[in-house]
Amino acid sequence: MTQKLPPFLLLPALLTVLGVLVPLSYLVLRALGAEAAELREIVFRSRNLVLAGNTLLLGASVLLATTLVALPLAFLAARTDLRPRRLLTLLGVLPLAIPGYVGAYAFIAAGGAGGAINTLTGLRVPGPGGFWGALLVLTLFTFPYLFLNLHAALRTQDPALEDAARLLGRTRWQTFWQVTVPHLRPAWLSGGLLIGLHTLGDFSVVSLMRYPTFSAAIYQQYTAAYDRVYSAWLALLLLLLTGAVLWLEARFMRGVFLSRVSPATARKPCTARLGRLRPLAWVFVAVLAVMTLVLPLGTMLYWLGLEHSPFAWSGLLDALRSALGAAALAAVTTTALALPLAVIGSRFTGRWPRIIERAAYLGYATPPLAFALALTFFVLRAAPPLYQTLPLLIIAYTLHFVAEAIGPIRSGLVRATPRLEEAARVLGVTRGGALRRVTLPLLGPGLLVSAAFVFLSVLKELPLTLLLSPTGFETLARNVWSYTEEAQYASAAPYALALAAIGAVLTLLILRRERE
Repeated sequence: MTQKLPPFLLLPALLTVLGVLVPLSYLVLRALGAEAAELREIVFRSRNLVLAGNTLLLGASVLLATTLVALPLAFLAARTDLRPRRLLTLLGVLPLAIPGYVGAYAFIAAGGAGGAINTLTGLRVPGPGGFWGALLVLTLFTFPYLFLNLHAALRTQDPALEDAARLLGRTRWQTFWQVTVPHLRPAWLSGGLLIGLHTLGDFSVVSLMRYPTFSAAIYQQYTAAYDRVYSAWLALLLLLLTGAVLWLEARFMRGVFLSRVSPATARKPCTARLGRLRPLAWVFVAVLAVMTLVLPLGTMLYWLGLEHSPFAWSGLLDALRSALGAAALAAVTTTALALPLAVIGSRFTGRWPRIIERAAYLGYATPPLAFALALTFFVLRAAPPLYQTLPLLIIAYTLHFVAEAIGPIRSGLVRATPRLEEAARVLGVTRGGALRRVTLPLLGPGLLVSAAFVFLSVLKELPLTLLLSPTGFETLARNVWSYTEEAQYASAAPYALALAAIGAVLTLLILRRERE
């Protein structure tokens, strides 16, 4: 039987659903508002097929490449005698602190004539660009999404099936590919979905690498060509690709049921001895560390030493204040909105609670550039004074990242048993009072992790900031993008290094809190 949702939970949930669906609905209306002949010309452009092919090729390639990086590293950190394990885990997590556009800046500024590598060593390393450049950067700075899921799955997997396979005569490699890898399917799909959505929605890396995809074309059409109808259609086509990815993930997850063989408590997986493969493992780890951490940070420090303008440092302080202020405000509003949604998803059953919770994830699944475009079109039509204001930017951050904040809060609600709330209700406390006085104090760690996740995501967010921020509103992300586009690598260095440093601190804090 479906439980009735109380108004104090239902109202913020409906506001979230409307905030996501209304702009997207208006985007559809805007795209269909052109003349029939113009619509035919737009929809059947040969360039659309090129953009679709490039976007799908890059997405599939990044997914394959991140698997080839994340799976071996996760196995080394979780299942082998390679030590120290904490160092391997940090290597798999810390690249998440570096936004893709910062990574792209670092590689572009390191290569080519006059780059950091050429100046310091005399070697002429060609700068990255095109498909291979975008693939390299997106792989190196998105593989942690997959690593975290695979590492957790490998650590908690019951070894009983592997033992049974070995008893039946399977070799270690056969056991790994026929037993271990298939049981990583849910973890791989979960991390792969995040990487796929990120790659489809990315426009900064592909723009800097000059590789045409849907996201790059949307930004170009809206900001340079001022063709709003075509940019709306490109956004819809990108949404179709995103919907197809979500459908495929749901289809592949259908019927997946992984239970332990033994009814008793699961044993810890056995530690594999690397033996002769140890030097090869260390080479893999060293190359990955150089590519994801040493080279980007070294490049930033090199160009930072060449920046002597006092205006760069004064601009850094202004951008830092703006970025931290907006991130803090968005973290508070997003966490506050995620709380009732998480309560609905974990404490109520029925069709409407499921629909409301899933609708909240639509904002996160929508590529940021398409979502920003939808909000822009809607606000210009319904509330023009709100366009390019800080409140609109905070609303966009909140609606886009609310799904990111729901997860840690739901985990806390699972641990906070509903029986405590029921006991409070028996003693005469209202439902809202029980939630406020009993459950909320137990959710402190989950709320802090949610706020930290959103804070870090907002700090790195670029598409929403570029299209929706007020005039003159400078952030770290925006300045890295602007200076890198103009090849002013020394000017971009302070902002890129500040972003990487803050991101690293927040990532380590989140990792420590989740362990606790």
